[in-house]
Amino acid sequence: MDSAPSTDRTGIGYLPSADQTLMKLVVTGPFGVGKTTLIRTLSEIPTLHTEEVMTQSSTGLDDTAGLPDKTTTTVAVDFGRLTVPGDLVLYMFGTPGQERFFPLWADIARGALGALVMVDTRRLEDSFAVMDMVEEQGLAYAVAVNRFPDAPAHTDEVLRKHLDLAPETPLVQCDARERRGSIGALIALAEHALTCLPQPESHPQQQPAPRPGTQPQPPLQSRPQPPSQSRPQPLPRDSS
Repeated sequence: MDSAPSTDRTGIGYLPSADQTLMKLVVTGPFGVGKTTLIRTLSEIPTLHTEEVMTQSSTGLDDTAGLPDKTTTTVAVDFGRLTVPGDLVLYMFGTPGQERFFPLWADIARGALGALVMVDTRRLEDSFAVMDMVEEQGLAYAVAVNRFPDAPAHTDEVLRKHLDLAPETPLVQCDARERRGSIGALIALAEHALTCLPQPESHPQQQPAPRPGTQPQPPLQSRPQPPSQSRPQPLPRDSS
């Protein structure tokens, strides 16, 4: 019997071709910040979700202030896939946002090249613990500010200061329900993660052996480079 790669309703194959470059990315952030929504918005295949209905058992544990329509929560992982120009396939792994699920975080992030940290300006301080985990794992990351309808608007400069971001860390403001802005956030992460990959070491060329009867020439000395200026220390993280 002949076989063919599985496809979804859009006609896109589930299995990438051998010519494509694969990249695993983590979509993370605090509870109720829009991680599942962003993956659903971007994925070109039917997404995998492990959502459960919130019950009275979570009362006092999950803060739903500002989230009146929040009735379900991710308890393990979300998964989706997006292919971008250049045959780059981005695999998106969404993490649960509650602190009690943090032990799963390292397992979900294993093998990832970067993390998209989503934040909500109404609860900016809720993102600090997640950002600390990402930095402790040594992952390159970008920040996506999900613009909720009733969330206060701030400039990128103000947000970078309060989030204590390094100058090279991308920050993108988007609406997780809208595809265009969400793609921009994910591509900003992918590009940043690729620039953070270790570069292959260059091996010095071997000098030819001196001919018999000749003295080897001393190596030329390079002009010393001026010491580089150290980057100023970032401002302390502010939760106000």
